[in-house]
Amino acid sequence: MRGLIQRVSEAEVRVEGESVGAIARGVLLLLGVEKEDDEARLDKLLHKIVNYRIFPDEEGRMNRSLLEIRGGILVVSQFTLAADTRKGLRPSFSSASPPPEAARLYDLFLKRLKNLESEGLQVGSGKFGADMQISLINDGPVTFLLEA
Repeated sequence: MRGLIQRVSEAEVRVEGESVGAIARGVLLLLGVEKEDDEARLDKLLHKIVNYRIFPDEEGRMNRSLLEIRGGILVVSQFTLAADTRKGLRPSFSSASPPPEAARLYDLFLKRLKNLESEGLQVGSGKFGADMQISLINDGPVTFLLEA
């Protein structure tokens, strides 16, 4: 399971011109699900994302997590993160999870994130499998690829 996170001042996802998810300060997460992924990997990645220290403290050092700043997270399914790009000029998607299983893990990821709303996390999402347009203001820029 791979998650490309970008620290953002704001982000929004649209499907067919309609806003389906938006956040203010926080993280835009592009989530890729691979064949070998399971709930244990999902939990590991989720824990890492919400606790990863990428927000500045009082001294300007990246020392605060998404949970600590009580920020937002906008989750967008991104099967192309599972691509193997090491050979040739065309990506291979043989390691990507089949859509039904990827959708199940994506929905479970969102459900578990929403359980953290009581801790101040704001959760938004795209629509699995849809053609989406994403707008964001990358803060920094700060971008990391996290894997579980």
